[in-house]
Amino acid sequence: MRTVVVTNPPRADATLVDALAGHGVATVHEAMGRSGYLGPSIRPVHLGSRIGGSAVTVLSWPGDNLMIHVAVEQCRPGDVLVVATTSPSTDGMFGELFATALQHRGVRGLVIDAGVRDVAELHAMGFPVWSAAVSAQGTVKATPGSVNVPVTIGGQVIRPGDTILADDDGVLCVPREDAASAVAAARARAAKEEATREAFRRGELGLDRYGLRARLPELGIEYVEYEGS
Repeated sequence: MRTVVVTNPPRADATLVDALAGHGVATVHEAMGRSGYLGPSIRPVHLGSRIGGSAVTVLSWPGDNLMIHVAVEQCRPGDVLVVATTSPSTDGMFGELFATALQHRGVRGLVIDAGVRDVAELHAMGFPVWSAAVSAQGTVKATPGSVNVPVTIGGQVIRPGDTILADDDGVLCVPREDAASAVAAARARAAKEEATREAFRRGELGLDRYGLRARLPELGIEYVEYEGS
């Protein structure tokens, strides 16, 4: 594996990133044709955060956080640090001290396909993290990796500068070149959902609004009267 640090990669347009973050992961995921989701194994360490940012990517050796130290220098305000490992790992590669350094640089959060620790401190300082595990097990700083190269998490390829959205529903990657079309699609999706929300408030049923009632007989579903004693 070639070990490199790529400097000054392109980043997603900040206005588009913020617009996408406002819609949230689930809405943008649906609007994009249900693509880009990193899967249910990457979960928020604490609830209540919603962020969007440009990916700074890290490929690390399992149980080794050397390249996270290297990546901090490459981070700018509005970024999200995304860490993958060359093979599965649950070790606590990231904690409060890393978060302190990243907050100073304006980084909006961390997505890591491995473990984190210092959960209480991360929550108290308001630094949002999405991870595959929580573990007190520490790491070493000995093995080279790469920064700002494409990485894969949950079957999704994430490139430096792609848009990362994360909230209580999980994490989504929007390719940088698709950000504008994703915003338009998300706005249309949100408008459609608002119309449906208002219909449900008026008492309309999903069976009728989505045209499902006519399909029930086709699926063999019957309505029968209760015949209890």
